[in-house]
Amino acid sequence: MKILYYIALTLVIVGALNWLLVGLLNFNLVSTLFGSMSLLSRIVYILVGVSGIISIGLYSKIND
Repeated sequence: MKILYYIALTLVIVGALNWLLVGLLNFNLVSTLFGSMSLLSRIVYILVGVSGIISIGLYSKIND
């Protein structure tokens, strides 16, 4: 389970950095690398979203 949390946290960070680039520079790294809403970019967005949901479970780990 610990490895899943590391993977999820890494993907959440990647998603956050992508949104930082979008907000500051109007540059979408995922679209640049994989194409605008191509199958690969959609998979990346889905994985980042699922990782965000998984990362909710990290709140319970903060006090441990």
